Amino acid sequence: MAFYDGVFDALGLRSWCDAAEAGGPMSMAELLARNSGGGGTAAVADAGPVLPFPSLDELHKSCDAIPRTREMTSGVEDAFLAAKDGLKLVLDPITQPLSWMLDGALELFTWLPWWVLIPGLILLTWYVSRAVGVTVFVALSFLFLGAIDHLDVAIQTLSIIFVCTGLCVLLGVPIGIAMSKNDGLQRATIPVLDLLQTLPSFVYLIPLIFLFSVTESKLYGIAIILYAIVPVVRLTDLGIRLVDRDVIEAADAFGMTPRQKLWKVEVPLALPNIMAGVNQTIMMSLAMVVIASLVSAPGLGVLVLRGIRNLELGVGLVAGLGIVLLAVMLDRASKAALARVDVSRSVK
Repeated sequence: MAFYDGVFDALGLRSWCDAAEAGGPMSMAELLARNSGGGGTAAVADAGPVLPFPSLDELHKSCDAIPRTREMTSGVEDAFLAAKDGLKLVLDPITQPLSWMLDGALELFTWLPWWVLIPGLILLTWYVSRAVGVTVFVALSFLFLGAIDHLDVAIQTLSIIFVCTGLCVLLGVPIGIAMSKNDGLQRATIPVLDLLQTLPSFVYLIPLIFLFSVTESKLYGIAIILYAIVPVVRLTDLGIRLVDRDVIEAADAFGMTPRQKLWKVEVPLALPNIMAGVNQTIMMSLAMVVIASLVSAPGLGVLVLRGIRNLELGVGLVAGLGIVLLAVMLDRASKAALARVDVSRSVK
């Protein structure tokens, strides 16, 4: 006799419960007990608590009409698989350019000889930061990565970051601007951003693996973009909403159109916040690189994964140091660029 038999009898649901067909998949507790050599259902019942929590598995023991937990997860899986073909038909053509961009950037970065690529990246650092210290640090970091034979994989990681961060900015800034102009859109978008920001990073990969082949670059590209786009959207919205109302009124008094007001007043004043969002997006992209290596993303993440899988401590730690160096380089360069465009600091 199960613990909750009396509850269903008192509610008059016994005939409903008994009418359902018994059977179905094994409960999670039974499965764990069998795998641990516990002997199945009898062992689970013997080890049960005095007052078991009324979970689906526990209620099913008293009422066959209530599905077990494993039946519920099977239902979720069946629903996703039923919608998979339709989703793939829509998403495949939309996301294919992402594969082309990732593959093209990877081929370009790995095709260029180091004596062209590294000076080019150092010049780019100087152009965006105009800071001698940052530029020297970037140069020394690339020399160090080359000296330990990690330059090729670091460049592969950098190509992924450039593409994914660029797309995050291209998509995130317009979404943030639209949110700042429409309170209803902001209320509708914030729960989605909360979901993207709190979803465990491994969970991003589960539906994508079923939708796309693991050999397609867009698989890890989509995961990185979904994980990293949130800060630039939030901070663009916040930055434009924080623009001084007196400045907006002055722009209105001068007869500016909404488009002129947006691009000549609001966006320039919100630029520090937008750049801070870009900086956070870069850091989150790097954080996702190791996880993306589980689904064939090239670069330093592959070496970190190899270190974990084969217990090669040195390989994993050195590759992790390479990711840290890339993170510090991109962080310092983007913060130096932020300091250049910070209007509030320049007006003194």
